[in-house]
Amino acid sequence: MPDAPQFHGIIAYPVTPFAPDGIDTARLTRLVTRLVDAGAHAIAPLGSTGELAYLNEAEFDTVVDTSIAAVNGRVPVIVGASDLTTANTIRRARYAQQAGADAVMIIPVSYWKLSEREIEQHYASVSAAIDIPIMAYNNPATSGLDMRPELLVRMFNTIDNVTMVKESTGDLSRMRSLAQLSDGRLPFYNGSNPLVLDALRVGAAGWCTAAPNLRAQPCLDLYDAVRAGQPDRAQALYDDLKPLLEFIVAGGLATTVKAGLELLGVPAGDPRPPLLPLDEAGRAELAGLLAGATG
Repeated sequence: MPDAPQFHGIIAYPVTPFAPDGIDTARLTRLVTRLVDAGAHAIAPLGSTGELAYLNEAEFDTVVDTSIAAVNGRVPVIVGASDLTTANTIRRARYAQQAGADAVMIIPVSYWKLSEREIEQHYASVSAAIDIPIMAYNNPATSGLDMRPELLVRMFNTIDNVTMVKESTGDLSRMRSLAQLSDGRLPFYNGSNPLVLDALRVGAAGWCTAAPNLRAQPCLDLYDAVRAGQPDRAQALYDDLKPLLEFIVAGGLATTVKAGLELLGVPAGDPRPPLLPLDEAGRAELAGLLAGATG
């Protein structure tokens, strides 16, 4: 099994700004650069926040190329490369590797509910096609498939390149199980924004989040406070962030983050249909959550 880059800390998920003819590369460059300059420890384009599910292949490639160029080697880049089919997941993963990505994130997405045997084969096929690490992403709310800790640890032990897990169920016991079943060898990352404080406390190596688009410094400070063993400071930072974290999850990450960026004077356009822009009531609530925010 190859050595994975030491991904850690705040793994920031940029939105994807659209132009009439595809991707607004100038805006995307500014958004990614803004996250890197704010101190994000890694950048993860083309997650749920980046509307991967609504991009065609040319748009996928453009986002990969633009994001990696904007990062310019300053922090690691983890590219979301999932697709309904194994063949196109491989195409996307290979493209990301060739473009210079440090890792890919893969979530099994399927019309039919996949068996564990089929999920394992999906990951094994992608692994055999690339040479960079794979972050196995478990988020049944978006994929319709729930990967048990036992399955994730088994793939970590048996499939080359599957070196880490993003766990987004919001179930803290899942993270504890990943640590216990792997004897602490499997790095896991929190993908459930409202769970972040507890996840970091039980050993999550990082926080995969869209929140730094709107309030980067408190996210960084929360991670640092947990790492430094400052529970009171960590709790205060979490209590301050929690209403925003709950709001962006409940309202849809692409929708709410794009609205928030506009409110902050960093326009990123609207989400792509069938997603709709945040409604006026939501914008008013979000404006209140962002009012007076210092980072």
